Amino acid sequence: MEQPNVTGDGDTALTPAFWAAVCITGVATGLLGALMMLVLFTVEHLAFGYHTGSFEHGVTAAGAVRRIVSLVAAGVFGGVAWYLLRRFTKGEKSEVDDVIWNGDGRLSFRRSFATSVISEVVIGMGASIGREAAPKLLGGASASVVADRARLSVAQRRLLVACGAGAGLAAVYNVPLGGALFTAEILVGTITLPVILPAVVCSAIATLTAWIYLPSHATYLDIPAYHFSRALLVWALIAGPVVGLFAAGYIRLVGWVSHHQLSGRNALAGPLVAFSILGAVAIQYPQLLGNGKDMAHDAFVGAGGLVLLAALFMLKPVVTALCLGGGASGGLFTPVMSTGAVLGAFGGVAWSYLWPGAPVGAYAIVGAAAMIGAGMQAPLAALVLVLELTHSGFSLMVPMMAATALATAVARYIDGYSIYTARLASE
Repeated sequence: MEQPNVTGDGDTALTPAFWAAVCITGVATGLLGALMMLVLFTVEHLAFGYHTGSFEHGVTAAGAVRRIVSLVAAGVFGGVAWYLLRRFTKGEKSEVDDVIWNGDGRLSFRRSFATSVISEVVIGMGASIGREAAPKLLGGASASVVADRARLSVAQRRLLVACGAGAGLAAVYNVPLGGALFTAEILVGTITLPVILPAVVCSAIATLTAWIYLPSHATYLDIPAYHFSRALLVWALIAGPVVGLFAAGYIRLVGWVSHHQLSGRNALAGPLVAFSILGAVAIQYPQLLGNGKDMAHDAFVGAGGLVLLAALFMLKPVVTALCLGGGASGGLFTPVMSTGAVLGAFGGVAWSYLWPGAPVGAYAIVGAAAMIGAGMQAPLAALVLVLELTHSGFSLMVPMMAATALATAVARYIDGYSIYTARLASE
């Protein structure tokens, strides 16, 4: 077993040139992450005609016809743009996970940048995919460019690309520690000093840089400071395995649609069909549009009845998989976490009939941590990410840890894949 504080760097030498590359990558990732969020927010406001308030509020106020029109337009734009991009940049790498785990860490910056912009545009117009894929990809792509300029070794490039990718997540969600753990626990697969030190530095610099445009407060605001209760702990012990089963199904669904994703000329119409179906469903459930941030927030504050919560946690994975299968390129972090939040809230409402005493929002936070932990197969990163995203839940740490550990173990026992590794089958 490797000693975590061993003085040597192993295969990846942390040289002065490498540390300079870490700092440059952090700044570049923060700037690019802020740029992607500027693109996203601008498109959201233009597509749905609102200037203030949440995305969900803007979508609801826009009306059913505008939602459908926006998604049809997104389908046309996305289908053509992705088809042309994939045709004219064929063979160029734009998958962070793939180049870290199976390659030499090299990414095509032009394909990565174009993919990211297209992804943020269609998400802003309502597509049900995660917004974090673009800054994650651009963080990795900028690291790849810096590594080449600095003439780093292959091992150093892989680690730097992983640091840049985690820093992209950190920058746009204001989760510096979560981004560092995302790098170590998920992308590299080990938490040792030679890994976690550059990951922490890169994520901190990227987050600080992104504050030029993005806010420095929590992503989810006004979440109450929930307190521990025995009712919640018992529920967490029961719900953990259930969430793990659901997460395993979600992972299998992601893997299946990724393997059967439309390609070639069929991909021209794929986003149009997928997004149009989403638009039709969103007539009744506008909460399904976008990455699911507002859906999760509503659950965290205890909003929504039993029927609505049940519909959302069943439909969100389906419409997200539909978008991916149609040829869309995007992330899964927030769609998965928001599904866990509404699933937790649903379970909390039902459980309260048997054992009242804990607020619904507390169940949602526990459910979110368990679902994303099982989905990413990274319980430590999941716990920290939920804490940083909400600036709440510290008093709920024991039930959060119990549910997350059980859910992750169950999902691991069933398949052992994550939402990231399941998608590699199609590459």
